[in-house]
Amino acid sequence: MTDRTPAKLAPRLLQGDRRALARAITLVESGRADHRAQASALLEVLAKSGRQALRIGLSGTPGVGKSTFIEAFGLMLTAQGHKVAVLAVDPSSSRSGGSILGDKTRMERLSRDPNAFIRPSPSQTHLGGVARRTREAVALCEAANFDVVLIETVGVGQSETLVAEMVDLFVLLMAPAGGDELQGVKRGIMEMADLILVNKADGDLKPAAMRTVADYAGALHLLRKRPQDPPGFPKALPVSALADEGLIKAWEEMTTLADWRRETGHLERRRAEQARHWFEAEVREGLLARLREDPDMRAMMAQFGAAVAAGETPPSVAASEMLKRLRS
Repeated sequence: MTDRTPAKLAPRLLQGDRRALARAITLVESGRADHRAQASALLEVLAKSGRQALRIGLSGTPGVGKSTFIEAFGLMLTAQGHKVAVLAVDPSSSRSGGSILGDKTRMERLSRDPNAFIRPSPSQTHLGGVARRTREAVALCEAANFDVVLIETVGVGQSETLVAEMVDLFVLLMAPAGGDELQGVKRGIMEMADLILVNKADGDLKPAAMRTVADYAGALHLLRKRPQDPPGFPKALPVSALADEGLIKAWEEMTTLADWRRETGHLERRRAEQARHWFEAEVREGLLARLREDPDMRAMMAQFGAAVAAGETPPSVAASEMLKRLRS
């Protein structure tokens, strides 16, 4: 593990060494106390570089073609001279914690691109399916001089809320659908989306895709105006990852929105809010870790848990008593 110390990793990572980046991400994902200390020291050193990327969250229902889209979109960006990092959070086995899917096998062409970096991370059953250390992996990719970071979530659900707290733009990828499918999209997901891309807008599906774009555009106009949006946003667009159509237009819309938010100060304020959010999340996680690791705390939790399970004490009363003892 000596080659993962901050003094060894930081210079190589700042030079864009992909192997150093992979080792650094492994370090921040580790739950060992000594590795966490090393990871914190490394992140502190790298923060001084001041490098920032455009962070884009991407989600969509299974089967919508997220991996195909990300590969085509990433190859388009690298062809334009961008360096693209893809942090794809895989579903995890609830037994072993290992990944079920492998994004490097699903994005074979992009994984061979020298200006791209793909890191599949098992969600490890974390709430929402987003790996807890994804935000730290984003910082590492930025320090390694990647200027676009794509974060793919497991699927439409609670993970989107977590991703929204670590990205600059949130993109929802949808398939051609009818009215019933549109009604099935949760309002909260629609309200978070900065851009809705209707994939598979090619061949026989193109007419259905264009109708779906119109449906989503109409739905977006009914939502309350957000202060972080210029006129015309959020919007819906057709794309075809298979035919490489609409990708350049989608990127232009993303950069237009990001530039406007940067110029008006929305981007900087949002990142400050996100930093505060993750600070508070770390504090909460640290407190929960103390409850799990301290033998006396675990015994107290077990005692109150047994009383609640037996119906002797209401959960709220037991929790209140537990907190009182923690303060004493």
